[in-house]
Amino acid sequence: MNLFTWSWIFLVIYVGGMLIIGFFAGRQVSDADSFATARGSYGPGFLSFAFAATTASGATFLGGPGLAYQYGFAAIWSAMYPLGIYLGLLICLRLVSSAGNRFANRSIPEFLGDRYGSEGIRILVSIFSLLLFFYLAGQLVSGLVMFETMLGLSQGSALVFTTVVLLIYVTIGGAHADILTDGVQGFIMLLLAIVVVAMFALGFGVVGGFDGMVDKLEALDPNTVTVLNKESPLFHGWWGTLAWTIALIPFGLLPHIGNKLWALKSSSDRLKFVRYAFCVSAVMALMGLGGILARAVLGDTLFDDGMNPNQALPMLFIELFPTWLAALIGVGILAAIMSTADGLVVSSSQIIANDIYRRSIAPRLHNHLDEEALDTRVLLISRWSTVIILLSCMALAWALIDENIAIIIMMGSGGLIAAFAGPLVMGAVWKGVTRSGAYAGLTSGIIAFSIFHSGILNPEWFSAVPALHSAVSWLAREAPNPYSCALMGEIVSVFVTWLVSILTSPLPQEHIEDFFDSDQKMSAN
Repeated sequence: MNLFTWSWIFLVIYVGGMLIIGFFAGRQVSDADSFATARGSYGPGFLSFAFAATTASGATFLGGPGLAYQYGFAAIWSAMYPLGIYLGLLICLRLVSSAGNRFANRSIPEFLGDRYGSEGIRILVSIFSLLLFFYLAGQLVSGLVMFETMLGLSQGSALVFTTVVLLIYVTIGGAHADILTDGVQGFIMLLLAIVVVAMFALGFGVVGGFDGMVDKLEALDPNTVTVLNKESPLFHGWWGTLAWTIALIPFGLLPHIGNKLWALKSSSDRLKFVRYAFCVSAVMALMGLGGILARAVLGDTLFDDGMNPNQALPMLFIELFPTWLAALIGVGILAAIMSTADGLVVSSSQIIANDIYRRSIAPRLHNHLDEEALDTRVLLISRWSTVIILLSCMALAWALIDENIAIIIMMGSGGLIAAFAGPLVMGAVWKGVTRSGAYAGLTSGIIAFSIFHSGILNPEWFSAVPALHSAVSWLAREAPNPYSCALMGEIVSVFVTWLVSILTSPLPQEHIEDFFDSDQKMSAN
């Protein structure tokens, strides 16, 4: 049998399994809260696989190898991203987990709204969170690449297929379907990552093994075997390179990831959960090594017309393994894509159903509904908004089809993590952040990221002042790197949050104590 036949066989088994889990998860959904959060339902072991799988995504399993294929060893710096994510998670974990559960928050925007006692902040964060549509579009592009490569589908058919599979099992099972499928997919992804690391270490498929792989890369492009790649807009200097780690400190609290913290059964398992998830993520992050090996094995073929470096990993498997094994491994990559996409869909649906409808519209226009009727309506809106969101992101994915997946994802998440740095991360450790400070941090962070990443600052405007000309020239060089721009936006957000907070009225002391002492209050109850 050929590759396409084997791929269809394994795909039917995989998708069938995910749909069965989705239908099973649907039986766990008793109300809108369980659809949104699966609150208190999972232990640290299984949830750690689900969490790590969600943070990895198609960016790690396709975008990362694609960047490594293009830029070589310098791209390994991107594998440091779990350090940033889990440092941020440790900083915010206690407050987000305990206060979020005590106040029955269903989303990160709702949590921030309650943290600062502000409906305006909740609505503003909800609007900003719509930037994650780019993130979801990146996952759909990842699915498109896999179905096109492994199944021989046209781009349009592959995109529709990816969207429909997601639509079915997420609409039915919500957060339970998200976590259950992600936990299973996380285990598959971990096994695949171990295989890729072993292949890289052995220089598998290259004459001369590891040393032969390095020699082949140097012959193709000497820049691919250097610590930094001076030809890369992403890895040409230390600032942009280290930004891949530091900029991602708020990443673990993005709406589609942070909401999983409320699914943990016991607060006593928080640190155990973080340790497990970090170890799994650290191995998954090394998937980029497969892109380096792919460049040595495939040469420059993925730079040809009709090809794309995002295909580096699946094309490597097709080249080196029997067709049935290449097809089976392809399912592992598909698992990475689906594991993040489903979480994005659930969290995005809650922006509409919970943050906007339940908390803002219903109290004003539908206050005659009792709690049960309101909950039923919120659940219905959650499911219908899932359909609308996926269709919208399918159109966005089609428009961005030729972009690197990791870059598409950061287009959306970069502005959001820059906005979150002050109000969410700083606000988790410093009780002095005020409502005005939170507003200022949110808006300044996302505006700063937009200015830096858009490249609208022209060095020639400042030619009369050498120091400014030099600084803006550096900013112009960093503009293509969304991670570098996100880190600069985060610095702006933190500084502005601090400055405005010390100049404006603090929140009521009773509110602060009520929020920050949630662990003790829950224990007392």
